[in-house]
Amino acid sequence: MRIGLAQTRFPSSLQDGLAAVTEMLAKGAQQQCDVICFPESILPGLRGVGYEVEPYDHERMTASIEQVRELAKRHGIAVILPTEWQDELGLHLVAFVISAEGELRGYQTKNQIDPDEDQFGYTAGAGRQIFELGGVKVGIVICHEGWRYPETVRWAALREASIVFHPHFTGAVSQPAFFQHTMMCRSNENQIFMASVNYALPDQGSGTVIIAPSGEQICASELGAEQLVVCDMHPEEATRRLPLRMRPELLV
Repeated sequence: MRIGLAQTRFPSSLQDGLAAVTEMLAKGAQQQCDVICFPESILPGLRGVGYEVEPYDHERMTASIEQVRELAKRHGIAVILPTEWQDELGLHLVAFVISAEGELRGYQTKNQIDPDEDQFGYTAGAGRQIFELGGVKVGIVICHEGWRYPETVRWAALREASIVFHPHFTGAVSQPAFFQHTMMCRSNENQIFMASVNYALPDQGSGTVIIAPSGEQICASELGAEQLVVCDMHPEEATRRLPLRMRPELLV
């Protein structure tokens, strides 16, 4: 499976985010990607991180997702599309999963909200899902979940995910090594691939990377540069031997 991680600019609007998605999918088609993942809330942008984000508009968001479905079908590329999404419970951060045929497979909510995000009106979701793209089982954890809640990745590994996608926003941080090493740990402790994608930021605190089940970084972005990071991953290398030996009865 050929993975593309779209390290895009932070969108100035919903329309600009859609333009960035369109640009990266065209590049992905040229490089024969099977799936492309975008950063956290590429549509319309993430609130509370120092950028102005326009008010949520459900009708426009729905129309934008439909446009991305059409693009996925046209290019034959599966898409993991992080957005905001409003339902009867509130405003969520989610990642929609769209197949290469343009079929909407559902979405994964962000269930662990960073305490610093509480003031911006985001509501935690509930429940986790495994998705299948091109015959490969994948999981999704969003930003804070992957950094500080390792059980979210272990959950996916225990359900046969070969790769976990990790869309996030990470600007200036005091300990950038923590973020790099955490992804290596998530991969190696579960013996799966981790695909972590950030925005291209002037103060980018964490790179866009793909980590092999061994914990080895096999692809990485240039910090601050808009680029599509492309890497081939072989699902059979994700053995999941360690999580499969887990004894949950000892945690009671």
